Amino acid sequence: MSLLTSLIQAGAQFQQAMEKRQASVSADGGTNTGLKAAAGKASAEQATSATDDRFTPSGNGDTDPFQIKARKLAMADYKQTVGQDLAFVRETLRHKLAEYQLSPASSMEVSRDDNGDIRLSGNLPPQSSARIEQDLNNSRPFREAFSRLSASEPTLHFMDNALKLNKAYGVSNSLLDTITSENQQFNGLQDLVHRYDSVRRSVAAGDSEAYRSSKDYAFSLNTLA
Repeated sequence: MSLLTSLIQAGAQFQQAMEKRQASVSADGGTNTGLKAAAGKASAEQATSATDDRFTPSGNGDTDPFQIKARKLAMADYKQTVGQDLAFVRETLRHKLAEYQLSPASSMEVSRDDNGDIRLSGNLPPQSSARIEQDLNNSRPFREAFSRLSASEPTLHFMDNALKLNKAYGVSNSLLDTITSENQQFNGLQDLVHRYDSVRRSVAAGDSEAYRSSKDYAFSLNTLA
């Protein structure tokens, strides 16, 4: 009986040892598999992040309110609108020189008096100058184009310079920031012209020399320039 008992106990111990060994191997295999899977996942994520271009580091311009509003300004549209009036005024003056058989090298300056009437000056014969001036005052399209130009061109010039300085040196212009709306719907050229003129008028209140209205605008033309 003692020998049989010893054999049973030895078999049981051997079976337990085999089960423990299998469990250990299985655990190690699972751990290694898990590590390999994790490593593979990390490697895949690293490769993906290296080629993923959905995220672009942002600079100060993406958070600067001035930059955000400035990017909304349709400068190309504004320049096209003003350019149409500039071209019309320039071509009208050229035709008048040709009509009165004056030298195409003649220089002219168009402005308005206190009553809003067109005034012409330059190196023109007095009689021809007076006749051209009368023609221009009788031309409603010319008067309207010149009126728009006298307000729009100074505003556009200011805006263009402010944006160029900002792009080159990162300098923000408080006046441009003031007249620009957060809502692009209210950033039409005439909206900006009106606000620009209003701010300048209020800043220069009491100082007539510091403020020049659209009546002070003059368009100079050398037709060969």
